[in-house]
Amino acid sequence: MNEFRRLNQMDETAFMDYYREWSVPDEIVPSATQFNRYHHFADFLIALNQREDESEWVNNTTLFYFEDDRIMGAANIRHELNEALLQTGGHIGYGVRPTERSKGYATLILKQALEYLKKLNISRALVTCDEDNPASASVIVKNGGQEDNSFMQDNRIKVRRFWIDIK
Repeated sequence: MNEFRRLNQMDETAFMDYYREWSVPDEIVPSATQFNRYHHFADFLIALNQREDESEWVNNTTLFYFEDDRIMGAANIRHELNEALLQTGGHIGYGVRPTERSKGYATLILKQALEYLKKLNISRALVTCDEDNPASASVIVKNGGQEDNSFMQDNRIKVRRFWIDIK
């Protein structure tokens, strides 16, 4: 069965399998799924749920794409944009587990994340990727992305910015 949903306590084994696949934990995408900040899975779940009513940043939801009880990827969906997210980050950050890349999961996850934004009455989404990530740019374009002006980060990495009209 395929699902795009929040994690729950029963997903600990599937999540740890997903997490271990990233050889450098700090490189897991989206960053909201970085488990190395927590001692226990329950603490991680609490933190993910608290982000939906985030007073220090923006409200955001992290959903995972499951296929047959295996996590294939995830999306962090920001309910609004602040000044920083307008430059880099946008409404949606998404990632696919390393062994499942180039199989269409990123396109599917982004499409599902856009559907979630639609339920929040957001009609236009900003999605970004680093200039050196043509695969992600292709996924964004497949989902209707129209390129806008780029943004140069302090570390000299150029961020490509795309707007997607949500229908």
